[in-house]
Amino acid sequence: MRASLGPVFALITGGGTGGHVYPALALADALVARGHPTDTIRFVGAARGLEARAVPAAGYSIDLLPARGLQRGRSLRTFVANVRMLGAMAVAVAGAARLVRALRPEVVVSVGGYASVPVVLAARWRRVPVVVHEQNARPGLANRLAVRLGARPAVSLPGTALRDAVVIGNPVRAEVLGIVRDPSAACALVGVVGGSLGSARLNDAALGLYDRWRDRADRRVHHVTGPRRFEACARSLEARRRPDDRLAYELVAYEEQMDRLYAEATLCVCRAGAVTVAELAAAGVPSVLVPWPGAADDHQSANAA
Repeated sequence: MRASLGPVFALITGGGTGGHVYPALALADALVARGHPTDTIRFVGAARGLEARAVPAAGYSIDLLPARGLQRGRSLRTFVANVRMLGAMAVAVAGAARLVRALRPEVVVSVGGYASVPVVLAARWRRVPVVVHEQNARPGLANRLAVRLGARPAVSLPGTALRDAVVIGNPVRAEVLGIVRDPSAACALVGVVGGSLGSARLNDAALGLYDRWRDRADRRVHHVTGPRRFEACARSLEARRRPDDRLAYELVAYEEQMDRLYAEATLCVCRAGAVTVAELAAAGVPSVLVPWPGAADDHQSANAA
């Protein structure tokens, strides 16, 4: 969704994954609840990120830039990818500068992720106030850069290493805050969710549950694979099924209604992204957190702790 350009109150930038996108949407909803018209709140994100579909679906306007994330590693492939990233970032910064000039926001809010960098640079150049929100216990590169450029930091957890940070918690969607837990006593539901991108390790573990519990009519599994891994998981599940199996096993690529899963789950097995941790805590869902070992600075282990 892209509305006509004009002055806005808040320009919210960042994204890539649900860990950045959903707090941004929760913030936008809170601003609307406080009286700011929807058309005075606008998003800027990356064309490749989850925000490209999640933000319009929530009813907000978004402009998409060709930003790419920094690849970690020392291979030739990584080097080439980062050279392309620099070219894309230069184009994105120019686009962000045009947007900031046209929209004249009163404040820019960065929720982190590579998509936020061009907008923060453009905003600081035009002397627009910038506030960053860091969801994780260990701050990401984009938000560390923004704070060095003069942005005011707000954080989810005490002890997060950003200078002069204010602890405000992690914004949680209203539909999660309003959950009334009602897990079935007769049929335990285990939710397995590997984050918005999915997790090969959690997928394998969940499919292993099918082999162990195929005779259990008193248990259910709701397995969220991630879009890129759904087809492989579906084939693996089909190969496991037998005519006399009693286990109810639901396989989905992406869960649009996490609030429903939180309400019904007896237990959730999840990665330890900041949004996941905050939503599980807000909903009061018993959980097993499995930090992703590839997370930058191992921030998921810090989130889980």
